[in-house]
Amino acid sequence: MKQNIRHLSIEELQEQFVALGEPKFRAGQVWQWIWQKGAAGFEEMTNLPKAFRDKLAEHYDVFKMSVADKQLSSDKTIKCGFRLYDQEFVEGVLIPQEKRMTACVSSQVGCSLTCSFCATARLARKRNLYFDEIYDQVDMLNRMALETYGSHLSNIVLMGMGEPLLNYSNVMKAIERITAEDGLGMAAKRITLSTAGIAKMIKKLGDDEVTFNLAVSLHAANDEKRNRIMPINETNSLAALKEALEYFYAKTGTRVTYEYVMLQNENDTPQDALELAAFSKYVPSKINLIEYNPIENGIYQKSSGNAIHRFKALLEEKGCIVNIRRSRGEDIDAACGQLANRQAAGSL
Repeated sequence: MKQNIRHLSIEELQEQFVALGEPKFRAGQVWQWIWQKGAAGFEEMTNLPKAFRDKLAEHYDVFKMSVADKQLSSDKTIKCGFRLYDQEFVEGVLIPQEKRMTACVSSQVGCSLTCSFCATARLARKRNLYFDEIYDQVDMLNRMALETYGSHLSNIVLMGMGEPLLNYSNVMKAIERITAEDGLGMAAKRITLSTAGIAKMIKKLGDDEVTFNLAVSLHAANDEKRNRIMPINETNSLAALKEALEYFYAKTGTRVTYEYVMLQNENDTPQDALELAAFSKYVPSKINLIEYNPIENGIYQKSSGNAIHRFKALLEEKGCIVNIRRSRGEDIDAACGQLANRQAAGSL
């Protein structure tokens, strides 16, 4: 297999191009094509001599992902199935809203966690995404936003398929490229990483003093219920999560967001609200209450509107900052917890 040219630093490109008998400045030209202009192949690099493009094609490949499938929701949400170089698939979602344009991107092919409310959890984790594959999703969804809605992305959420903190190095490198001036130039404060709560890696985020936002999928604030909803809690208990989040906040000063999917008669009682309020006070935080999105053969029902509003009122009485997040793209299985890679099952 040819070398992935995007896995080389600009210094490595300079060194290798000189070895191929080319001037050093060619590295900067190629770098711009692969990171800013979104080139999928060397034939697109029209300001390069054809002989050099042929030389590049002989030694390297770009391995850029392609859009294999696209669905448009009645609420204008777009879900994309992306085909990777090895024919695997991941899904990404473009969510247009009145004041923001958000890309929800994946970090793994499948997922190794087994959250009971999530369709992605039923897929085996086949591999981690490389940093350039995470970058591609953002780049391609940004181009789609411009083409379809005339607007750049305003926000990026790593809330798609997979657990970002179990692919730490690629996720961090992707964010570095997304925020770099010679990449997409997006502000780190516009990026949110969502985790199921890997305590050790949350501490590492603190050690790395990250400047992007952190969201924690909590879904219950007592261990017995959270074990049932999210088995990862068995090895990353609420006590361990509390300690990690306190460490993260001490290092970064960044307010944490708690994501809480509302499950009827499972985690939507007044007692659940009081437990969540207590947990949320350990570090400055806000809470997003999320409507449950049904999945095929799911074991849960969504909480009623009345139950969600009562839950929100109880939290606010305890001084919590609370938002209710409405489902987007539910009719095309693009909403939270619904990404199930149907392309892999042969629906294309």
